[in-house]
Amino acid sequence: MKKTILLTITAALLGTGTMVKAAGSLDVPSAVKQSLAKKYPSATKVTWEKENGNFEANWGGKSGEDTSVTFKPSGEFVEEVDAIPVNQLPATVFEYVKTNYKGAKIKEAGRVTNATGKKMFEAEIKGKDLLFDENGKFLKID
Repeated sequence: MKKTILLTITAALLGTGTMVKAAGSLDVPSAVKQSLAKKYPSATKVTWEKENGNFEANWGGKSGEDTSVTFKPSGEFVEEVDAIPVNQLPATVFEYVKTNYKGAKIKEAGRVTNATGKKMFEAEIKGKDLLFDENGKFLKID
Protein backbone atom coordinates (compact mmCIF):
# COMPACT_ATOMS: atom_id res chain seq x y z
CA MET A 1 0.00 0.00 0.00
CA LYS A 2 2.79 2.43 0.93
CA LYS A 3 4.58 1.63 -2.35
CA THR A 4 1.41 2.33 -4.33
CA ILE A 5 0.95 5.70 -2.61
CA LEU A 6 4.62 6.56 -3.09
CA LEU A 7 4.47 5.63 -6.79
CA THR A 8 1.28 7.68 -7.21
CA ILE A 9 2.86 10.74 -5.56
CA THR A 10 6.03 10.35 -7.66
CA ALA A 11 3.99 10.06 -10.87
CA ALA A 12 1.94 13.11 -9.88
CA LEU A 13 5.07 15.15 -9.18
CA LEU A 14 6.62 14.15 -12.49
CA GLY A 15 3.39 15.01 -14.26
CA THR A 16 3.23 18.35 -12.48
CA GLY A 17 6.80 19.08 -13.53
CA THR A 18 5.83 18.47 -17.14
CA MET A 19 2.81 20.77 -16.82
CA VAL A 20 4.91 23.52 -15.23
CA LYS A 21 7.41 23.24 -18.05
CA ALA A 22 4.62 23.42 -20.64
CA ALA A 23 3.03 26.35 -18.81
CA GLY A 24 6.39 28.14 -18.94
CA SER A 25 6.30 28.22 -22.73
CA LEU A 26 4.89 31.37 -24.31
CA ASP A 27 1.22 31.18 -25.21
CA VAL A 28 0.80 33.60 -28.12
CA PRO A 29 -2.84 34.63 -28.66
CA SER A 30 -4.38 33.52 -31.96
CA ALA A 31 -5.22 37.16 -32.80
CA VAL A 32 -1.50 37.97 -32.65
CA LYS A 33 -0.53 34.99 -34.81
CA GLN A 34 -3.23 35.90 -37.35
CA SER A 35 -2.05 39.52 -37.50
CA LEU A 36 1.52 38.38 -38.10
CA ALA A 37 0.46 36.00 -40.88
CA LYS A 38 -1.64 38.69 -42.55
CA LYS A 39 0.93 41.51 -42.34
CA TYR A 40 4.05 39.34 -42.91
CA PRO A 41 3.00 36.26 -44.90
CA SER A 42 6.60 35.40 -45.83
CA ALA A 43 7.86 35.34 -42.21
CA THR A 44 9.32 31.91 -41.40
CA LYS A 45 11.11 30.36 -38.43
CA VAL A 46 9.46 32.91 -36.14
CA THR A 47 10.38 33.00 -32.47
CA TRP A 48 8.26 34.79 -29.88
CA GLU A 49 9.03 36.88 -26.81
CA LYS A 50 6.79 38.77 -24.43
CA GLU A 51 7.82 42.38 -23.93
CA ASN A 52 6.00 44.93 -21.77
CA GLY A 53 2.75 42.93 -22.04
CA ASN A 54 3.01 42.74 -25.84
CA PHE A 55 4.18 39.93 -28.11
CA GLU A 56 7.31 40.27 -30.23
CA ALA A 57 7.93 38.05 -33.25
CA ASN A 58 11.51 37.68 -34.51
CA TRP A 59 12.80 36.14 -37.73
CA GLY A 60 15.41 36.39 -40.47
CA GLY A 61 19.18 36.61 -40.73
CA LYS A 62 21.84 34.59 -38.97
CA SER A 63 20.63 35.58 -35.50
CA GLY A 64 16.97 35.00 -36.35
CA GLU A 65 16.28 38.60 -35.34
CA ASP A 66 16.83 40.68 -38.47
CA THR A 67 13.16 41.64 -38.28
CA SER A 68 11.20 42.09 -35.06
CA VAL A 69 7.56 43.08 -34.94
CA THR A 70 5.47 43.78 -31.88
CA PHE A 71 1.72 43.28 -31.46
CA LYS A 72 -0.65 43.98 -28.58
CA PRO A 73 -2.44 40.88 -27.22
CA SER A 74 -5.48 41.95 -29.29
CA GLY A 75 -3.40 41.55 -32.47
CA GLU A 76 -2.99 45.30 -33.02
CA PHE A 77 0.35 46.15 -34.67
CA VAL A 78 2.70 48.26 -32.52
CA GLU A 79 6.02 48.49 -34.39
CA GLU A 80 8.57 46.89 -36.68
CA VAL A 81 12.32 46.96 -36.07
CA ASP A 82 14.68 46.03 -38.89
CA ALA A 83 18.27 45.36 -37.86
CA ILE A 84 20.87 47.61 -39.49
CA PRO A 85 24.65 47.78 -39.18
CA VAL A 86 25.63 50.05 -36.28
CA ASN A 87 27.59 52.31 -38.65
CA GLN A 88 24.33 53.25 -40.42
CA LEU A 89 23.07 55.16 -37.39
CA PRO A 90 23.15 58.97 -37.70
CA ALA A 91 26.32 60.62 -36.35
CA THR A 92 24.27 62.39 -33.66
CA VAL A 93 23.45 58.99 -32.11
CA PHE A 94 27.15 58.30 -31.61
CA GLU A 95 27.63 61.78 -30.14
CA TYR A 96 24.77 61.21 -27.69
CA VAL A 97 26.16 57.84 -26.61
CA LYS A 98 29.68 59.23 -26.23
CA THR A 99 28.39 62.07 -24.04
CA ASN A 100 25.87 60.15 -21.95
CA TYR A 101 27.35 56.63 -21.82
CA LYS A 102 31.10 57.20 -21.60
CA GLY A 103 33.04 54.20 -22.90
CA ALA A 104 29.89 52.29 -23.87
CA LYS A 105 29.61 50.59 -27.22
CA ILE A 106 26.46 50.27 -29.30
CA LYS A 107 25.84 46.52 -29.54
CA GLU A 108 22.93 46.47 -32.00
CA ALA A 109 21.03 48.96 -34.11
CA GLY A 110 17.68 49.03 -35.82
CA ARG A 111 15.38 51.11 -37.97
CA VAL A 112 11.99 51.39 -36.25
CA THR A 113 8.63 52.04 -37.89
CA ASN A 114 5.68 52.39 -35.52
CA ALA A 115 1.98 51.83 -36.22
CA THR A 116 1.50 55.40 -37.47
CA GLY A 117 4.43 55.10 -39.89
CA LYS A 118 6.81 57.23 -37.82
CA LYS A 119 10.45 56.29 -38.47
CA MET A 120 13.02 56.14 -35.68
CA PHE A 121 16.37 54.56 -34.84
CA GLU A 122 17.10 52.19 -31.99
CA ALA A 123 20.52 51.64 -30.42
CA GLU A 124 21.21 49.00 -27.78
CA ILE A 125 23.54 50.20 -25.02
CA LYS A 126 24.22 48.21 -21.83
CA GLY A 127 21.01 46.18 -22.26
CA LYS A 128 18.86 49.27 -22.86
CA ASP A 129 17.20 50.29 -26.11
CA LEU A 130 17.65 54.00 -26.81
CA LEU A 131 15.24 55.54 -29.30
CA PHE A 132 16.15 58.43 -31.59
CA ASP A 133 14.11 60.29 -34.20
CA GLU A 134 14.97 59.92 -37.88
CA ASN A 135 17.53 62.75 -37.56
CA GLY A 136 19.27 61.08 -34.61
CA LYS A 137 17.81 63.25 -31.82
CA PHE A 138 17.38 61.28 -28.57
CA LEU A 139 13.74 60.54 -27.72
CA LYS A 140 13.65 58.06 -24.82
CA ILE A 141 14.84 54.79 -23.31
CA ASP A 142 12.51 52.03 -24.39
